[in-house]
Amino acid sequence: MGSMYATQMPRHDDPLDVETFARPEQQRRYIAAMHRIAAEHRPGSPVRVYVSAAPKTVSGTNWQRWLKRITQDLPDGIELLYYRSAFAESPYDWDPLASQLDGLVVIGKPKRLGSRVHVLGPVARLELRSLVAEKPVLLFTHNLGLVPVIDCKSQVMPPTEAPRLKLIAPKRWNRDSTTLRAALQALQPAAHGSRGPELRQTAPDHLVAPFATKGE
Repeated sequence: MGSMYATQMPRHDDPLDVETFARPEQQRRYIAAMHRIAAEHRPGSPVRVYVSAAPKTVSGTNWQRWLKRITQDLPDGIELLYYRSAFAESPYDWDPLASQLDGLVVIGKPKRLGSRVHVLGPVARLELRSLVAEKPVLLFTHNLGLVPVIDCKSQVMPPTEAPRLKLIAPKRWNRDSTTLRAALQALQPAAHGSRGPELRQTAPDHLVAPFATKGE
C-alpha cells in the first residue's frame, strides 16, 4: 500500500519533481522580457529561429520528422534555419548570423529514449550562451516538445577545453506553462496594423551568463 501511494504522489524529497527549475522572480522577469520582445516586432518583418543540432542529428533518419514537429510547435510564419540552410555556401560564422536571429531551438543528445536529460555539445553550448540573455531559447525534447531553457536545470560538463552542457527538463513540465506561452508570443510575427515597437530595455539580470561556472 505504501509503495503504491509513493508512486502516485509527487516526491517532495526529489529536487527534480517540479514544474520548473526557475524561481518565481526569474519567471516574472523572463515573461516581462518576452513581452517586450513581442512588442518590438515590426509588422511584415521576418522572425528567424535557428535549430541548433549536431551534424549527426541533421544527417539522421529522424531529422525531417523532428524539424516538422518543431515547425508545428512554433508560431506560423517563422523562418526556420539550421546549419545546412544557413551555411550552405559559406564557412560557419556564428556571430553575424546570431545578430539576425529572433530565437533558438537546441536539440541535444538524450540520455536515453524519452529521457528528460539532454546533453549539448561544445558548439551548441556556445550558440545557446550567445542568445539566452536576449532571445527566446527552447530545448526540443522528443516526449515533451519545446521547453524554455529557463525552466531547465543546467550543468556544465567536461572536458574543460570544450565544455558540454547538460539540460534537464522538470518532471512535471506543463506545456501550458506561462514561460512557454510568453516565449512563443515573443516569436509570433507581428500582424499588419499592430502597434509599433516599444523602447528596448536591457535583458533580465538572471539571464546574463546563467550557465557560467566558477572562475569562468
